[in-house]
Amino acid sequence: MQRRKFLQGAAAATAGVAITSAPAIASGKIEWKLPTSFPAKAPGVGTNVTSFAKRVETMSAGRLSFKVYSGGELVPPFAVEDAVQKGTAEIGHSTPYYSAGKNSALHFFATVPFGMTATEQVAWLRHGGGQQLWDEIYAERGLKAFYSGNSGVQSGGWFKKEINSVKDLSGLNMRIAGLGGEAMRKLGVNAVLLPPPEIFPAFKSGAIDAAEWVGPMLDQAFGLNKVANICYTPAFHEPSAALEIVVNKDAFEELPKDLQAIVEEAALATSVETLAQFDYFNTQAMVKLKSSGVQFKEFPEDVISALKQATVEVMDELADANPQFKTVRESYEAFLTPATQYSNLFQGAVYRQRS
Repeated sequence: MQRRKFLQGAAAATAGVAITSAPAIASGKIEWKLPTSFPAKAPGVGTNVTSFAKRVETMSAGRLSFKVYSGGELVPPFAVEDAVQKGTAEIGHSTPYYSAGKNSALHFFATVPFGMTATEQVAWLRHGGGQQLWDEIYAERGLKAFYSGNSGVQSGGWFKKEINSVKDLSGLNMRIAGLGGEAMRKLGVNAVLLPPPEIFPAFKSGAIDAAEWVGPMLDQAFGLNKVANICYTPAFHEPSAALEIVVNKDAFEELPKDLQAIVEEAALATSVETLAQFDYFNTQAMVKLKSSGVQFKEFPEDVISALKQATVEVMDELADANPQFKTVRESYEAFLTPATQYSNLFQGAVYRQRS
């Protein structure tokens, strides 16, 4: 899929459209508005929401369907959860850390630096108490969230010049999401969070010196390799990144029980498909990018050490400022610690042996 096709119309608007939230019901059928934070035609992040919508409509035999709005089409890309909370839309699609300004604890339900892989995060959500904590926090805003997919390990960013030491980061203007941006700021980076459609124009124009987006599939689709040929991997700040389906809690509870179950199971099924899509097409894109001259590099050890220290400082500051951040962090790290030991002992050995 060409970058131009799905970037067209994916306006990076900053003002939403206020619409009455009552469900459109005709002949016993319900149609809900479903805005997403991303270009709806983008591979991975876009197909996540369109696949979910198709699943629900098919599984419900058309009793529940959605009108999907691309990022910026109905509401601003970073305002999807607000729209669902207010009733501008009954359901939305985003990633939790886009709303971390409301509650810093939401970072854990998307990703945190040096945190869990995609499979580890699902394990924590479903069996380690993560979903219960997520539900409690979202209920305060009248929301209900469902995990709907993951990018897997992301790219650390595209740079026009090599990063050979911590000093090389100082003064850089970089598009970077999540707590990784806060850690980068401690090392002198001017970190900015741009909506997806704005990344390529800003990178090309020189408004930013470096940019992280997702991984080979989407980075190539957005044309970041047309601006720079140095890509650092892996993303220290996004060892995985979760997507969510977020529903207005009152609207969700008004649905019949079978439709509620369909929404939940459709999100879960879509999550499996999405991770498979990212793994397969990231592999294909990486091969193509390497053959075109892209240099994949790892950050130097001193940079990683500095980023780890900066991350701890950021996390400690947020824990001091927000009791819910502290509570979720304790739950998250209670599983992350043994999960890291397990991964090093089992998956790590697999990677070493097959290489």
